[in-house]
Amino acid sequence: CLYTLSKLGFVYADDGKNYQLRPRILSLGHAYLASTPLAKSTQPVLKHLSEMLNESCSIATLDGDDILYIARASSSRIMTIDLDIGSRLPAWSTSMGRVLLSYLPEDQLNDFLARITMIRYTPQTVDSVSKLREELKRVRQQGYALNDQELEMGLRSIAVPLVNPEGAVVAALNVGVHAGQVSAQELRSRVLPELVKAAEELSLLLKSD
Repeated sequence: CLYTLSKLGFVYADDGKNYQLRPRILSLGHAYLASTPLAKSTQPVLKHLSEMLNESCSIATLDGDDILYIARASSSRIMTIDLDIGSRLPAWSTSMGRVLLSYLPEDQLNDFLARITMIRYTPQTVDSVSKLREELKRVRQQGYALNDQELEMGLRSIAVPLVNPEGAVVAALNVGVHAGQVSAQELRSRVLPELVKAAEELSLLLKSD
């Protein structure tokens, strides 16, 4: 297997024994994620939502302690954080991650909160497990998460759950905006209703594993 991967340019070994990954290996992960049923079925709706709002929209799933981006439609606006399919971010500090965490069974959530290391990315970042737990309760109750410059100053995002026909939350959908151009109130009043509509449409396309 290593010989084949080496010939294809995915790995290399200067000494012929100790192999390392080449950047080209990322193309395998990107191709896989982009071709999954969830990503393929949701991309057209995601693209339409992005064009309608002129904002970047993403779908992510929970993968360990991170969120994993599986579909994305970017607007023409430039964001500081460079995100694409396959990108990962700490679940606790993102709007999509908080949506997904808020629907975890209590024992799984407790395990997660017991092992995470919280980093104060900005002055806005939630800085304690107790505050995060309260925020997750609020997210579950209201049905959406709003992240107001907690991961990066100038970046706001709002996310809602994607639910499969069996009622299980399998992913999250979000819209990210520039804080200087879109207020938190506008996210709730203008963006959230469209986000909810898109999530309802996407949920019809989802199939349980």
